[in-house]
Amino acid sequence: METGITGQQEEIVTEEKTAKAMGSGELPVYATPAMIALIEKTAWMSVAGELEEGQGTVGTKLAVEHVSASPLGAHITCKTTLVGVDRRRLLFSVEVSDDAGIIGQGTHERFIVENEKFVTKAQGKLA
Repeated sequence: METGITGQQEEIVTEEKTAKAMGSGELPVYATPAMIALIEKTAWMSVAGELEEGQGTVGTKLAVEHVSASPLGAHITCKTTLVGVDRRRLLFSVEVSDDAGIIGQGTHERFIVENEKFVTKAQGKLA
């Protein structure tokens, strides 16, 4: 996998994606957890087609600032760019905006995993 792969996802701020509904605050504005989920989705989907059969990616680190609020009904766009590849480690630059401008930016790290092995290891915690 090489740097330069980009991804883009969009969504609308609905009641379910507000800070009040997600438990991250009291206000009816786009929740930081919703923004983080959109970042992760955009990053993993951007590289999914580059992976071998049985592989996936998991998020391991986020360094993101949520710099501006977005109201109900706002159109949100997330863009990711793969800026670093070190064996299984993938580093993305991320930018999230609404129609008025940037609302979030930073970096996101993901690791390539063997899906079955990863899930088996996680399930082992229940034993």
